[in-house]
Amino acid sequence: MALLSFLDRDHTVAGPGFNRWLVPPAALCVHLCIGQAYAFSVFNLPMTRLLGITASTPDDWKLTDLGWIFSIAIAMLGISAAVGGTWLDRVGPRKAMALAALCFGGGFIIASFGVSSHMLWLVYFGYGVIGGIGLGIGYISPVKTLITWFPDRPGMATGMAIMGFGGGAMVAAPLSVLLMKHFATTTSVGVSATFLTLGIGYFCFMAVGAIIVRVPAANWQPQGFVPQAHSSKLITTGTVTPDGALRTPQFYLLWLVLCLNVTAGIGVLGQASAMAQTMFPGRITPVSAAGFVGLLSLFNMAGRFFWASTSDYIGRKMTYVVFFVLGFALYAAVPTTAHIGSVVLFVLCYLVIISMYGGGFATIPAYLRDIFGVRYVGAIHGRLLTAWSAAGIFGPVMVNYISAYQVAHGVAKADSYSITMYLMAAILVVGLICNLLVKAVSERHQVDLQQVTA
Repeated sequence: MALLSFLDRDHTVAGPGFNRWLVPPAALCVHLCIGQAYAFSVFNLPMTRLLGITASTPDDWKLTDLGWIFSIAIAMLGISAAVGGTWLDRVGPRKAMALAALCFGGGFIIASFGVSSHMLWLVYFGYGVIGGIGLGIGYISPVKTLITWFPDRPGMATGMAIMGFGGGAMVAAPLSVLLMKHFATTTSVGVSATFLTLGIGYFCFMAVGAIIVRVPAANWQPQGFVPQAHSSKLITTGTVTPDGALRTPQFYLLWLVLCLNVTAGIGVLGQASAMAQTMFPGRITPVSAAGFVGLLSLFNMAGRFFWASTSDYIGRKMTYVVFFVLGFALYAAVPTTAHIGSVVLFVLCYLVIISMYGGGFATIPAYLRDIFGVRYVGAIHGRLLTAWSAAGIFGPVMVNYISAYQVAHGVAKADSYSITMYLMAAILVVGLICNLLVKAVSERHQVDLQQVTA
């Protein structure tokens, strides 16, 4: 019981003189781990030859079946974030981070047994369902805490943590390949042992984040910080409850803003390597395409910090205006870069696009804080992340099927992605309209913070 009480919110309140800059590393401990989800594809091909070892056999798992592992995990991320957000606000970040560590690490361990026993449903349940719950709870767990610690720079604060999710794959991909090579034998491709090792390692690393995280004392403010009246009418001084937020048009407009921004970005991110090689046949090789994807990961990570920090100066609404206007121009320009044969311009367009894709994730928590207040931002953010789950389906489906349809109807492969890019540009126009329609929440949706029980 003493161990469980250590996880209680009351035991995480920081004492006098606590350095708030110790909190972002706690958040990074979690987000760098769960960011592994973006690198899960490195296991797909090895898992198609668990029995054949060097080549697939008729009894081996099919690549199409393995694709559902990631899809289930992302779906559970959105669901668990939506359902668990209110619970997180009540119990605090330490208990939430501990649960995320248990689920994400435990999901890998369960999946390890699924691989060793060749039961695909157990991998679905382990990494997909249990691990996906860890993804969702872990993703939202530090958001409100960081915003509370950094009332003077809420965008920068969330950007520091969420950039870890974008960069987690940069560590996980080479580490996973190295472990599989280390554990591979003449009778095993090394996936099961790698899953087990990663599960234990991620649990321990995320547990460190849970141990060191702290919440500020009631009414704490940074030294020298004086809250000022905001010139922007968007930034509320009131509080909207999670259920109250669902009754406002602002919630659904922001849901569409995030969904449309992510749909465009995730659609091309998943096909970046294939798209680059198709649009520049013979000039971009598989090796250089792999380097291109790695560069995209770096800009995905850096964009989360850069754009979220920028939003502290130009405002959240204006930041999204930049995403949609600049994004429209860049998506529309990509086919032209292919037609004129400029690999450099193609790569530059993509790098900025992906930086804004990552920036959208990092900026939305501060946007929600501006609109609905800080008290329930964790729960509201969790519910809004269902937009990510939806975008994870819409984006790849549109890119894959539209391209395949064009090729099937005689369009040259090098031109098969052009219509898709124009469609993504059009999607961003819709997102821009939604963003421009966001106004301050009516006072009738706000509650008196002093009357709200903790």
